[in-house]
Amino acid sequence: MTKLGVNIDHSATLRQARYRECLDNKEVIIEPNPIEIALLAEKAGADSITAHLREDRRHIVDADIYALREKITTKLNLEMACNENVLNVALDVVPDYVCLVPENRAEVTTEGGLDVITNYDKTKKVSDALTEKGVVVSIFIDPDEKQIEYAKKMNAPVIELHTGAYANAWGNKQKRLIELERLKRAAEFAKSIGLTVNSGHGINYQNVKELLGAFNFNELNIGHTIICRSLVVGIEKAVAEMKSLING
Repeated sequence: MTKLGVNIDHSATLRQARYRECLDNKEVIIEPNPIEIALLAEKAGADSITAHLREDRRHIVDADIYALREKITTKLNLEMACNENVLNVALDVVPDYVCLVPENRAEVTTEGGLDVITNYDKTKKVSDALTEKGVVVSIFIDPDEKQIEYAKKMNAPVIELHTGAYANAWGNKQKRLIELERLKRAAEFAKSIGLTVNSGHGINYQNVKELLGAFNFNELNIGHTIICRSLVVGIEKAVAEMKSLING
C-alpha cells in the first residue's frame, strides 16, 4: 500500500507572510500553526509529515522541526540541502527520514532533482553523517538511470523521484505520457537494484491515480495541492480525499 507523506511547508509560507518578525512573541496569536496542521493531517490518515528546513528559513524554521519531532506520532521526514547549518539541526533532532534535495535561493519551490553525480562527495558526506545517527536517508533525484546508480553507490536506501516534469506536462498528452514512462522506467530500475522508491513534486488530486497506475511507489510526498484544497474543505478532509485516491 502506497503511503502518504503530507508536506506542511506552504502552511508555514502563509504564516510567514504576516508573522515572520514576531514568531518569538508569546502574546501574539500566530496563524496558521504548521504543527496544528501536521497533527490534523495525521488524524486524517497521513503516514508521515514532511517539512523542508531551507538555508534561508523562508517558511519552516528550526523551532518547527523541534516541535514536530516532539508532537507528531507518525514519522518526521526532513527535507534539506547539503548545508552544514541545517545538518547540525538534523543531527540534533534526529528525524525518522531525511530527504536530501537541491536548493536555489531564487526558486519559489524545489525545481529539480539533486545532481548526485556532480555533488557526490558532498552529498555522501552528509548522507553518511545522518546514517550514523540512525536516520533513513533519501535522495531527491530526477528519473535518470545514472543519477539512480550514484544514489545507490552512496548507500542511501531510498530515492524520491522528482515528478515535476510529469506534473507540468498536464494538458499535453504526448509529453505527459513520455514523462510518465520515464518515471516508470526509472522506478523499475531503482527497485531492481534494491532501492526503495518514493516520489514527489507537483502530484495533485488530478494526476495521482495515473501516476500510481504506472508504478506502485512506496510513498508519495504531497504538499501544495493538499494545503490549497484545505482552504476550501479543511485540512482533515483534504488529506482524507488524497488518501482515498491513493488507496483507490
